[in-house]
Amino acid sequence: MAGRLAALPEAGTTGAMAPSPQRNLYLDSIRCVAVSGGRIVSIAVHSGLSCSVDSSSAPSDSYASKVTASSAGSSCAAAAELGAHELTKIGRRMISDGYTRRMALEYSGGSDGALETLFSELDVDWVLQIPEGRGSRRKLQLNDLAERWVRAFIVILTCIVEEQPSSPSARFGKASINKMLVFVDAVVSPQEEKTLSLRDLLDMYICVSSAAYNLTGTLSLSPGVQHIYSGIACSLSREGDKLNRAMYSRMEEVWALMENDDSWAFEIRRGGGKVHPNTQLMVDCILSIVEALGWAGNYAWFQDTTNLRRLIDENVHYLKEFLLRKSVLCSDPTLRYLFLLNNSYLVAQLFELRPGDHWGLTPQCEKYMDGYLDVSWRPVLSHIPQMAFMEGYQDVPRGHVMFCIPKTFSHTPFQRLMKTTSPLAKFDSAFRKAYQAQKFLKVPDPWLRSVLRETITKRIISRYRDYLAYLKNHPELEKHVSHRCSSTNQLKEMLGELFEG
Repeated sequence: MAGRLAALPEAGTTGAMAPSPQRNLYLDSIRCVAVSGGRIVSIAVHSGLSCSVDSSSAPSDSYASKVTASSAGSSCAAAAELGAHELTKIGRRMISDGYTRRMALEYSGGSDGALETLFSELDVDWVLQIPEGRGSRRKLQLNDLAERWVRAFIVILTCIVEEQPSSPSARFGKASINKMLVFVDAVVSPQEEKTLSLRDLLDMYICVSSAAYNLTGTLSLSPGVQHIYSGIACSLSREGDKLNRAMYSRMEEVWALMENDDSWAFEIRRGGGKVHPNTQLMVDCILSIVEALGWAGNYAWFQDTTNLRRLIDENVHYLKEFLLRKSVLCSDPTLRYLFLLNNSYLVAQLFELRPGDHWGLTPQCEKYMDGYLDVSWRPVLSHIPQMAFMEGYQDVPRGHVMFCIPKTFSHTPFQRLMKTTSPLAKFDSAFRKAYQAQKFLKVPDPWLRSVLRETITKRIISRYRDYLAYLKNHPELEKHVSHRCSSTNQLKEMLGELFEG
């Protein structure tokens, strides 16, 4: 890492800082907490104020309006709740032990070591060294720094919110938050803006934005304390805007990489229509935002989800347009529609309530599936004469069915066609050709693969069976048709082998 974060100490070192008494009272406990990023903040503070996602800030037909807390996934939820609970308990223990009050009084008395002592206890003493660039030249992983920062931020916020409000505690809280925000300035700076992952940016954004709202809504405070809290909230809002811009910038970087990738046509052909790696990359990015919105919106104190909703909607709309544009590079219409179906279905899965839930195909996915069936299997069905599919032909008298066959049957074009070619033979040949061409195409999702197979089977087998029944009821036609044909069970078995890749 370049810039202010290039020179930071390893875990446990404090550079030139003087030792302080009663260290490591809470440090080991904090380090043992496994966090799932800033999303645990939604449980850490005011956990009793739960509510559903407020979709009033987004259009009802937006993708973000479909997101619920369930979207984040049960395993992520369990880890987040456990981590938040542990960090909140540590913050409350600091209050009940009188630790934060002592630190606030030391700070009010002019002690320069109060912040150093607290930040060392919170495992973020390196934050105090960012402006000066002190410490070891050995680098720490930025995601490790972000995780430590999130843990410390939750503890600090818990102490500020739950400590009995007083001028010393408010001033100490403001100083602590301001020092923590130095890290935000560092990671969104031009020197560092490309080194922090989107997930880390989201984690920090949720932390900062939720804290800003929480402090703004604090009531029953003295004018002096309220003024300090308002100042903290303004600083947090300002840094939240910076993180929001950084998130947009990060998404733009990913889009630029995808736009400049000239391997799309080759990858679509080589992949047999499966999900493109670039699509998976972008879906993973959007999923990070969906999860963040799901957790943030599940709690009443985090009200302003507009930025996250907008980020989701814009990227989903762009991804759909992007996939359609890139699919044109594929000259094979069958492969093109299968590529669009696979990739669009992956995008649609972003908004399932739980992994494995299926609401059916979206209208867009149905459109792509119909396009695939039209270019791939309609030519196969075209070899079965349409005259065999009059509605209710099996229920009407034989003479009425035959109205479409002239009495001079032996001299009609249909008879000559039946004598020279067999519709069943041509159908069988076309079917096997389509089967061989598509057997090794790929539909990775088991549910989608099953739906596609069932749809093809229904259209092909039902029409084929009806035609065989029609011929059986009309021997004057059956004798003109080759009797060498596949059984419906054989065709079903072959169709059940499609799309394994």
